Amino acid sequence: MRVRHFQKTALSIAAAQTVLLLCGAAQAQTQPASEKVETVVVTGQRAALQSAQKIKQEADEIVDSIVAEDIGKLPDRSVTEVLQRVVGVTMDRTAARSDPVHYSVEGSGVIIRGLTYVSAQLNGRETFSANNGRGLGFEDVPPELMSRVDVYKNPSAEQTEGAIAGLVDLRTALPFDYKGFKGAVSLSTTYSDLQGKFKPEVSGLIANSWDTEFGKFGVLLDVAHSEGTSRTDTVTVDPYYPTTTTADGKTIPTADGHWFPRDLSWRRQEYDRTRDGAYAALQWKKNDMESSLTYFQSRYKFDMREWAVKAEVDPYSILIEDAVYDDAGRLVKGVLKSNADGIEVENNTRFSSRTSQSEDWAWNFRWKPSAEWTLTSDLQYVTSKTHALDSNVATGILMPKQTIDLTGSIPKASFDTSDTEFLNNRDNYYWATTMEHLDKGEATQKAWRGDARYQFQDNPYLVDLRFGVRLADRDALTQNSNPNYNWAAVSKAWERYWYVNDLAWVKNYSEATQYNPFSNFMGGMGAVPGMYFPGASVVNGFPASYVSLHDHVKSLCTGWAWGGDDHCGWMGANANPYTWAPAGLGDPIGTNDQHERTTSGYTQLRFAFDELAMPVDGNVGLRVVHTEGHANGYTTLTAATPPTGAGGETVPVFTSFAKAESFDNSYTDVLPSLNLRMKATNALQFRFAAAKAISRPDLSQMQGYLDLKENVDIDNTDPNNPVVRSVTFTGTAGGNPMLKPVRSTQEDVTAEWYFAKTGSLTFAVFNKDLKDIIVNQTYTRTVNADDGTPYDFVITAPVNGAKGHARGIELAYQQYYDNLPDWLQGLGLQANYTYVDSKMKRYNAVYSPYCSAGAGADNLNLFINGCDTDGRTFGDTPLPNLSRNTFNLAVLYDKGPISARVAYSWREKYLQGVSLNSDNTGPNQQNGLDTNTASSGYGSHGLPLGLPLWGDSYGQVDAGIQYRFDDNLTFALEGRNLTNSMYKQLMQQHIGMLGHNYFTSGRSYTASLRYSF
Repeated sequence: MRVRHFQKTALSIAAAQTVLLLCGAAQAQTQPASEKVETVVVTGQRAALQSAQKIKQEADEIVDSIVAEDIGKLPDRSVTEVLQRVVGVTMDRTAARSDPVHYSVEGSGVIIRGLTYVSAQLNGRETFSANNGRGLGFEDVPPELMSRVDVYKNPSAEQTEGAIAGLVDLRTALPFDYKGFKGAVSLSTTYSDLQGKFKPEVSGLIANSWDTEFGKFGVLLDVAHSEGTSRTDTVTVDPYYPTTTTADGKTIPTADGHWFPRDLSWRRQEYDRTRDGAYAALQWKKNDMESSLTYFQSRYKFDMREWAVKAEVDPYSILIEDAVYDDAGRLVKGVLKSNADGIEVENNTRFSSRTSQSEDWAWNFRWKPSAEWTLTSDLQYVTSKTHALDSNVATGILMPKQTIDLTGSIPKASFDTSDTEFLNNRDNYYWATTMEHLDKGEATQKAWRGDARYQFQDNPYLVDLRFGVRLADRDALTQNSNPNYNWAAVSKAWERYWYVNDLAWVKNYSEATQYNPFSNFMGGMGAVPGMYFPGASVVNGFPASYVSLHDHVKSLCTGWAWGGDDHCGWMGANANPYTWAPAGLGDPIGTNDQHERTTSGYTQLRFAFDELAMPVDGNVGLRVVHTEGHANGYTTLTAATPPTGAGGETVPVFTSFAKAESFDNSYTDVLPSLNLRMKATNALQFRFAAAKAISRPDLSQMQGYLDLKENVDIDNTDPNNPVVRSVTFTGTAGGNPMLKPVRSTQEDVTAEWYFAKTGSLTFAVFNKDLKDIIVNQTYTRTVNADDGTPYDFVITAPVNGAKGHARGIELAYQQYYDNLPDWLQGLGLQANYTYVDSKMKRYNAVYSPYCSAGAGADNLNLFINGCDTDGRTFGDTPLPNLSRNTFNLAVLYDKGPISARVAYSWREKYLQGVSLNSDNTGPNQQNGLDTNTASSGYGSHGLPLGLPLWGDSYGQVDAGIQYRFDDNLTFALEGRNLTNSMYKQLMQQHIGMLGHNYFTSGRSYTASLRYSF
């Protein structure tokens, strides 16, 4: 089919610049514009929706699209926000799936039909970001450069493999898409009310084409510059711990069954981003030949500043006064104190900065030697780079007490006059900790694709036969610092009078501090006291400022009565002032060097049986792809040395080593596909689609670093006769370079009723059966001892270790109501709803009802089933990132020069993950109580935490109005999050689903002026 291109549109603001199109199968831009484009001039929202219905009705495949107006203005600030309007698509609202405690106003990723296996393309060509492994960081892409975004739900054989959940194709225009000269410019400013700042955006497009004796030539240039700012205030409630008593030397929960959070903490995050984009296209056509050359560049930079107040106190030292508990025994009001010198609190100042750049060069040539044959060659080169620095320095203070109230919509902490005076006194603060992280990445890809199409002439059933090949080479090098996040103590309350003779009081040193009053906290919905934090010069001064801070500890431990200079060494490598060193890049443990080559071929037949009582058309195809992977890695083996003369088990002799190593992996996939459409009437039709699909492992999961250890358990009951009780062989890995792709067999059935020119009701049922899902588990690697005897080392790493499914329904409706009274004419409605159910079953189950010590990767029970504060695990949890129910609703108005829209987007509660690296609910906290009476550690409280973290149900209202002065000039106003919705995270415990993080980012408003000529 030919794809219709929408030129000039006048849309309402959330749909003013774009319109949600339940669209048909758009051909990739690798086919020339003159072949694929049928121009339809759209002068209003109603006309755009009418044309969109016709596109979906004539489509070969199941595709949803969002189309921008002529200058490439999508309705939201990021591609992620744009995509959430599509039925079946939801967006992540955290900074990253691995970083759930930081909110992202513009979103960080998308989930399609409940799955994260999303593939990204630019104009039908595979694309990616260097810091995002295999996929694309949508935040890197300027939405102003996009003419359309397509979401393929069940791709056909001719499309590049890799999309199980869906394929997102970001599309730009070509010069011939416009009739002759075209120019447009847009100016806008966005105001964030919580941040209290304005930020500008500007974009412009110019295009022209000429007919000459050498053929038709065209040129297009599109540029965009966008700045954004936001502020997020957060209140955090710590996990609830059981109140305990001591009996027979054991710590056990009290009989009254009361639970309490050890503290309430808060943070403020300020986020600034700059996004620059440039797109240029040259196009030529003469007779039966056509060619295009395109260049796309995006640059993305963000700076994040954060001031976070976090408790570091032992929960078992907390004393509770004036306690009020609810019926479940949970503390809802009370005064928290510590039986130590106070509640140790860290005030963290954090600065995080990332810069990314991607470039995409593409050359396409098409030749039509006859009426039957069309030959196409497409060459692409992509390069992407990124680098980042994350610096965090904390002061500490021993807070006298904290009064908490958890009965309202937002948890609150209050302080009396004496507490406030104490917190406002700079002399009560000390230098506490430092932590830095660095990373950089670079990735390139070269790809060539050759396609042929044979069009059958005068055949009543066959339309065309398409076949082709694709060759691609990708190189990706990512380096993380070692240690990855290099936490180190300067001085901590627990070190006082043990490792050091005093704390590193800020008053005794020259490093700068900053007082943060936390004014207008949570937009006035909450109030917290001002406190002193490390100054910007200290945080931004890494590494020199870190060295200075750690040098302070020398004077605190040198000559200390407990051990003099040698005693400083007891603090460990990360905190010892004589051995501390800044984290650096280049160590093998932080290096991931990947090379991948794919060779694929496909054939696809399109057919149409128009003479049947109910005409049927569609396509059937087969894609075969061979993947070769090569990872450059590193392997270390640490051999055990038993005591001389030890009896018991024999200890095999290994020679320890550390050596570079490479890993080769290859596999072949056969991927058939079928798309059918049956027309019951001109208005009612049905579709069936079936296919096999793959999603390759993320490159970050395939790092080739492996650390092997021979472990010996010695019984030293008799020091003169040690006995070897057991010998084990274990290992941990940075990844698994031998991973295979996740594979899916999937089906779609749709019913589509087009009951009016601007009215449609569509229904879809889908099923995706998955196998070889990648999970963290164990596998073995055989290593020969020095005498040649093989031994199996049990390694914890990502493996293809589960199967499952995702299935559900999609329902979409749109209509303008033409039968209303005259003064109501122009009203319309768009709505869509998605229900998804999923399940995952591991090939080898990992479950124990109680937790065990240690937070390493080998503690599978912790990272799979989680661990509560009382040592119990949770067992069966759903697939992460999946909301069962989501919906979008938009009320439209389009009459005369005015277009308007009020849109509401909502998604239900969903699991973000288990044992995530969140501040207080994850493995970094090792203070869980061992309540397993069969455990040797019963009554101790050193177990790691791993609470399931959930994103609560969330809805947001956006609105806008646009006034069109004439065909050239348009003014628009937009508002986002108009109801000031608060995003909330929940922590799952055995006593219930409890509020954890409460995020407020406020409203934002945009005014824009667009002129086209």
